[in-house]
Amino acid sequence: MNASVPDWLRPAAWGGVVGIVAVAIVGFGTGWVITSGSAEEMAKKEGEKAALAALTPICVAQFKKLAPALRTTQLAALKDTSSWQRGDFVEKQGWATMPGSKEPDDEVAAACATELMKLAAK
Repeated sequence: MNASVPDWLRPAAWGGVVGIVAVAIVGFGTGWVITSGSAEEMAKKEGEKAALAALTPICVAQFKKLAPALRTTQLAALKDTSSWQRGDFVEKQGWATMPGSKEPDDEVAAACATELMKLAAK
C-alpha cells in the first residue's frame, strides 16, 4: 500500500503545533495554568495568612486581659514607639507568645501591633 499524505494535513499539523505552543505560553503567562511548585507556594502563603489571621486576635485578647489602667499606659507607650519597633514592643510584653509556645512570633507581633494601634485610635 502506498499511503499518501493529503495536501491539507501538513498546514493543519503545523497550525496545531503553533496553537499548542501559543496556548501554553498564554496559559502559563496569565496564570491560567500553574505548576505544582507554584501551587504549593501559593498554598503555603495562604496557610500562613490564615494562621496569622487566627493568631492575631489571641494576641489582642492577651493584651485586653490587662487591667484597664495598665492597658491605657501600654497603649500610650506603644503609640510613642516608632512604627518599625512596635512589633518588638508587643513581643517584649509577651502578648505575641501564643499559649503553649515559649517564643513570640514576629509576624503575629507586627499584626498585633497594627490592631492595637487601631484600638489606640478609638
